Order: sequence, then structure tokens, then C-alpha cells
Amino acid sequence: MCIHQLNLLAASNNLPITNFLGKQHPIEAHHLSSICDIMEKAMVNGDTCIIRCILVVFQVVFKFFFSPQTERNRDIVRRSGLLLWQLLMAPRDQICSEIQKEVCLAISSGLNILYPGEAEINNLLKLVLTEGERNSGLSQLRDVILTNLAEQLQNNRFGSEDDDHYRLNDELLHYILKIVVRESCVLITKCQTVSKDDFQRLLSTVPAASSCLRYLMAVQNHLLSNTILIKPDENDDSDSSLQGETLKVQELKTSILSLATQILTGCDEVLEMLQQVTTALINSDISDREQRLKGLEQITKATMLGHLLPVLLTSLMHPNLQTLTMADALMPQLVQLVLYTSQTALLLKTQSPVFSELNSSPSGVSEQKGKILPDERMLEEKEEPGFLTGLKIPAPWAAGKTVETVHPVRDNYKFKETVHIPGARCLYLRFDNRCSSQYDYDKLVIYAGPNTNSRKVAEYGGNTLGYGSRSVLGTGWPKDLVKVEGDTVTFSFEMRSGREHNTPDKAMWGFACTVRAQESSEDVSGGLPFLVDLALGLSVLACSMLRILYNGPEITKDEETCQELLRSKLLQRCQWQVEANGVISPALTPSPSPLPLTIDEDREFTYPSDVLVPPVGHYFDLPRIRLPPGIMIKLREISGRARPQFRPSIK
Repeated sequence: MCIHQLNLLAASNNLPITNFLGKQHPIEAHHLSSICDIMEKAMVNGDTCIIRCILVVFQVVFKFFFSPQTERNRDIVRRSGLLLWQLLMAPRDQICSEIQKEVCLAISSGLNILYPGEAEINNLLKLVLTEGERNSGLSQLRDVILTNLAEQLQNNRFGSEDDDHYRLNDELLHYILKIVVRESCVLITKCQTVSKDDFQRLLSTVPAASSCLRYLMAVQNHLLSNTILIKPDENDDSDSSLQGETLKVQELKTSILSLATQILTGCDEVLEMLQQVTTALINSDISDREQRLKGLEQITKATMLGHLLPVLLTSLMHPNLQTLTMADALMPQLVQLVLYTSQTALLLKTQSPVFSELNSSPSGVSEQKGKILPDERMLEEKEEPGFLTGLKIPAPWAAGKTVETVHPVRDNYKFKETVHIPGARCLYLRFDNRCSSQYDYDKLVIYAGPNTNSRKVAEYGGNTLGYGSRSVLGTGWPKDLVKVEGDTVTFSFEMRSGREHNTPDKAMWGFACTVRAQESSEDVSGGLPFLVDLALGLSVLACSMLRILYNGPEITKDEETCQELLRSKLLQRCQWQVEANGVISPALTPSPSPLPLTIDEDREFTYPSDVLVPPVGHYFDLPRIRLPPGIMIKLREISGRARPQFRPSIK
């Protein structure tokens, strides 16, 4: 077990032991062969103690001390892999769970050695993902590998050499997503099927994420964070650098679009199951129906709806991801998710008055045996038109905003911050009881406005602890609420004195203040139910994507350059048609009714009825666009070209 502890310590990249182990020379092939001999003999004799020790040794050897460069080394590696696989696939009555766990750790530690090449690793992962539910060993190996990959991916920056290794291909991600969807649906179904005691135990275990869900969370966070936080190298302004950044961003957006499409599709299936379970619980006669419906929200947070969807919705609102391509691909799924979450949130909301009636009336249970369908109940309650009716939506600033200096303040320290709460008639400031400064002229000044030129409200400074000036400015730091008229307040603090030798930290603590729009925190709402919050988030994202679809493609640089030309009356008077290849060109008259090459400017021109028929023949054979006489006169005036005079021919 000392070797096992050494292995756990070596897993940390920040410890000196990791660098020490990394510099050691690889072991010889005959040493690993001897280890395999000991393992084979222990397996024959059934010596579990030696087997566990050798498995721990395998983990250390694969991670630090072996490199399969020669053919002999590769043979020893294949032999080691067969021994590990034999232990992994052994029946449960012949192998204990501790040994099975050590086997999985050994295979995960030597994954790149035992399965060299991307194809072999993908085949192994495909096997454990598709057959893991039927075999406990494969299921545990899947969990260990995905957990390890998730941890590595969280510490890895996009575009590094190991990025392709930690991010699995789309096929494997699809298998993982199917497992996550199935796990989420099973978890929600248990709210209806398990016993009362099992349901209480289930509530105590959530929200814990499975290994598959943890890996999907790592992939999603890896892609989204790099897309939002990616910044070009300011020191490298070369064309190749800019092109590389552009390609990296495009690759990220493509990966995010693919992953987001799959996640939203999976959430659609989970929400459908959630709606079915909610309806079934409402119509059931279970004694703890109220507790199950209340616990359903907590269970839902433990599924992919709670772990994946909120982060995805928030990130998709970032300007880097508000693109026409993203909106066009995700809009149908977003609309469907809005419908499911809104309907389910309304189902749960309509049950609150029913529960109070059941508790007050002993015969309430028998009266409900008629089972009014949820849709009928919603139609009867006309005063409840939507899931938001009666709910107090908390403002982002409802809990207040805290403004504070460093603690303790240092010499020459300056602090300035403005708090703005839109719509507030006045603001209420509550100061921490530890507020203090060394002298009364090391003070805080409060202004009722966006800057220090606004109206001054109050000044506070000094301490009563017996240090520095041993006094405070005015009446001292406020113990009660300070009211500031308006919706904006500015704090300005400056440390003008140097710290004296005997002054303790508590006498130079600085200040901390909480700003609220309400007089007390009792009016602050505790938040929205999860499904209501999810429905609102989906609705906001859907509206944002709908606006992008309505606005259409962004204006290109060529269009910006040609703004004057595009607004000209000349082009606005032309009729345009779209060719088969998508190119926009002036609508020209086809060959069946050709236009004359000369223009009669004495009468207004009208297009023939077949003008929108695609032209036939080569473009250079087509006649010119005929313009009305008014435009022709203006063109001749601008160009200075007179109208040609046609003289009769002299015979």
C-alpha cells in the first residue's frame, strides 16, 4: 500500500515527487516480464493480496517507468494486457470488487501503452460504452477512464497537443450522450416507481453526477470556456497568427454546434419523460404524492437538465456564439424545449392549491379519485393563465451588492466604485460593524450619483479602538441603514496616512457595505422554481436566436463599401432575380421577346410579362437594361453626353 500512496502522490503535477519520478530511467523488459510471472502464479494460487500489490505496481510502471519501443517490449505489454483483461472479465464470485477496481486503475494508467494508436483506444472505449451495462467490470472500467479523461480535459487548454486525445470523437460522444439520457430518464422514473423509503434515500444521493455526465460536462465547459475566453496573442500581429486564431474559433464553434445539437436533443427526450412522470404522479393515489412532486425538482437538477442545460443556455447568449448558423440550427429544438418546460412547470404549479385542499379536507383523497386530467384542471383555473402568474421574479440585484476594500487597507490605497440599480427610487446602505481606518482623514466619501462630482451624502473614517487618531469622523461608522436618494451611489475611499508601527489590522480593516433597493432583506425572493427558471432561460435564448434569424446575415465589408451604390436610385429602379446558383443579377428579358437595342426615351418603359423567366444563351448576347427616360436625362446631364441625333439617310 506504500506503493499505492506513492502512485496517488505522483498523480499531482505540483509535487516535487512527480518531477523526480518523471526523470527516472525506464525499467527493462525482463523486469516487467518477472512482474507478469508473479502475477500469473498469484492468479493460479488465488492469492488476492499479491494480485492487488502487482496491480498497484502495474499502475506505477505504466505511468512512469516503461516505454514500449522495441518488439520485445511490445510483447511484454501484450502479455500484461491479457492478464489485466483476464482479471477484469472474471466472474464476480471469483474476484472481489477491490481487485476489479485496481484492474481498472491499471488499465486506465497504461491506456496509451496497452492500446497504442487512436483506433485501438476508440475500439476499447466503444466496447465499454456499448457493453458496460451488461458487465460490471466493463462498466467500472468505463467510469474510471471517463473520470480520468474529464479531469485531464479540465486542466487542458484548447489547441494543445493532448486536446485530441482527451476529446473523444463524435461517435463516442454520441454513445456517452445516450447513456446520460438513459440515466436521466431512469432517475426521473424512480420518483414514481420506488417505495417511500427508497425515494427518501434517493433524495439524499442527488445531485451526484455519473462518470459519463461528468465527462460531457468537462467537454462542454472546455469548448465553451475557450470560445468565450479565447484571446489572440497581442505580441503577434502577423497574418498567419490572425488566420490561425480565426481557424481555431471556427473549429470551436463547429464543435460547440455539434455538441449543443446533441445535448438539446437529449434534453428533449428527458423533458418528455419528466412530463409523463409528473402527469402520472398527479393522477396517482400515492400517499406521499406531495413530497414526490416537491422532490421531483431536486431529482431533475441531478440529471443532464441541471448539469448541462443551464451552462449551455447561458454560454449561448455570449456574442461569440450569437451567430446566424447557430440560430438556424438550434431554433427548432429550442422551441420544443420551451414548450416542454413551460407545460411541466405549469403542471407542477397548478398542484399547490390542490395539496392545501387535500390537507384541510379529510375526504379530499376520495374526492380526487375521479382523477381530473391536468389539462382539464388548467382550463378550470382561469385565474392561473401561465406558470409565471403569482411568482415574484427576483431582480439580479435583489440579494444586494457588496462593495468593500481590501482587508486590512495598505498605504496609499485608493478605492472607487459605483453601484447602479435601474428603477430604484432610493438605495439602502448597510455597513459592516468592523469598518475602521487608522485616522479620521483616511475616510470614505459617499456620493448620490455616478461620480465624485455628484451630491455628497456622507463621510466616514477613523476608529474607536484606541489606535491612530482614537476618534472617528462625525458620528462614526453607521450602525443603521443609510438611505441614498436615486438609483446610483458612488463610493470613494483613500488611505492618506502611513501605517504606524503598533497599529493592528482591526484598526485598519477598511470598510464593507451592502447596497440594496429594499429597506430590508426580508422582501427578497428566495428564487424561482428550477423548471420555471429553465423555461425563462430557454425563452430568452429562443427570442435572441429569433432576432438573429429575423435580422439575417451580417453586413459584409463589400456591402459597407458599396453602401452609396446600393442606395442609388439607379439600382433601386432595377428588377432583380435570383439565379439557380444563388447569384443575384438584374432581371433581363429572355430571347423569346428581345428588347430593341435602341431606347425610345419619349415614353415610359414597362417590362414585358415574361421578364422573370431565366435568360437563355450567353450573358454577352443579352441586351442592356432599359431605364426610364427620367433617369436617362439625368445621366446625360451628369456625363455631359448629349442625346444622339438621328438624321434621315440621303439617297
